[in-house]
Amino acid sequence: MRSITFSMIRRQIGEPHRQWVLAALVSVACAGGTGSQEPAPVSLGDRAAALLGETIRIDTSNPPGNERPLAEWLADYLEREGLEAQVIPLPDPSSERAALWARLPGKGTRPPLILLSHLDVVPADASAWTVAPFAGVVGGGYVVGRGALDAKGVTATHVLALVEARRRGELDRDVILLATPDEEAGGRGGAALIVEHHPELLGAARYLLTEGGGVLPGEGGKPDVWGVAFTEKTPCWVNVAARGVPGHGAGATAEAATHRLVAALGRVAALRFETQVTPAVAQMFAALAPLAAPEDSAGYKSLRGSLALDPAFRARFLQDSGRAALVRTTAAITTLSGGERINMLPSEARAGIDARLLPGESCADFVERLRSAIDDPSVSLEVELSFAARASSADTPLMEAIRRVAARSQPTGVVVPRVITGFTDAHWFRAQGIVSYGFVPRRLRPAETRGVHGANERVSIENLAFGVEATLEMLRELDRVEAGESTRH
Repeated sequence: MRSITFSMIRRQIGEPHRQWVLAALVSVACAGGTGSQEPAPVSLGDRAAALLGETIRIDTSNPPGNERPLAEWLADYLEREGLEAQVIPLPDPSSERAALWARLPGKGTRPPLILLSHLDVVPADASAWTVAPFAGVVGGGYVVGRGALDAKGVTATHVLALVEARRRGELDRDVILLATPDEEAGGRGGAALIVEHHPELLGAARYLLTEGGGVLPGEGGKPDVWGVAFTEKTPCWVNVAARGVPGHGAGATAEAATHRLVAALGRVAALRFETQVTPAVAQMFAALAPLAAPEDSAGYKSLRGSLALDPAFRARFLQDSGRAALVRTTAAITTLSGGERINMLPSEARAGIDARLLPGESCADFVERLRSAIDDPSVSLEVELSFAARASSADTPLMEAIRRVAARSQPTGVVVPRVITGFTDAHWFRAQGIVSYGFVPRRLRPAETRGVHGANERVSIENLAFGVEATLEMLRELDRVEAGESTRH
């Protein structure tokens, strides 16, 4: 691990976070011991933390990505562990973007399973962090840095799962590791290219596990919720461009591009979307009903009717933005750009709208609704990204394997098939007929998940170790389920 001094930390962090970071560094220093002592055995969690720290130190912020150095580093790591690994340059051999592919051979008696993650991360504003976001700080029981959760922590978990599976004994199936570039920009420069141009790397796989779900710790004696994503909302990213008469800021008129854009966005913000409960969402909340608060349990069990007929339940349900997004289309205005000088009117002003549609809704229809609401021929709309929502069956041997592992976990877990409001690269593989679930075994409370794309993103070393062990157990249990064996406790 790179050397980090206390003086460096004092310069970078604010007072509210200093105590935690200093404690983390003391923990790291003490763990090193003295030269006269026997080296302590390296635990699975420590190995995972060290691996994750190294991946964080290779900056793969997207844009531009430049994931190839990380793919090469990880391929070398896997090859040293005796595994077959390749770096796949995308879109061509001269590119600095690349995917990592590796394979653990099994007995070959069952179709392969893919462990999918991505190598790129969103940018980080260092001024908002208590430590440098790409320092890969390990200490105090955590790994801190951009990608610790999304998704270099997933990659590290998958890499060590392959390494440990090789050491512990053969599985019935090959396990393929795939870590792609460009997921944070929609995956067209990563997973889409793999599926289109390198289908041989998928090995006729039947199953895939990727990000998108996890374990929500239970409270008040209730079991953990193992949320397994089997479908997602549909993204519809729309670029809005308003054109107007350029000129001096002193002569502003309603025909200015910036004024036209603001008026258009006001009409977009005023749109209201009807509540709609899709079958997948109804299935999800019915599964959550036994775990809900007493006043909500019946509403969850019959979500469509309760939202329509029970005003008190409807108000409670929709007050939570996460739940509301599962029963409504959402449209967020996320980017704005106009002139470069305060006293100049630009000829064009632009904005971006990140809409997430319910399964079955059409991006083309959504754009037409925007166009009708804006009602201004000087404002143009262009779709940047969209794809149809696809679902995997929630009734498969892999889901049963996850249920069995959750049931004997400590604490006990209950599996809930989930619909997620974001999207992952899973849809590229669902389109190929591969059963694809979003699930990474790690126990995260809502406050911890807010680190995704935020400042001070971190993951506990305990979660890294749990993720590796639970992934291994799911692979072994899948073999047992498909062999027709009963649950083993």
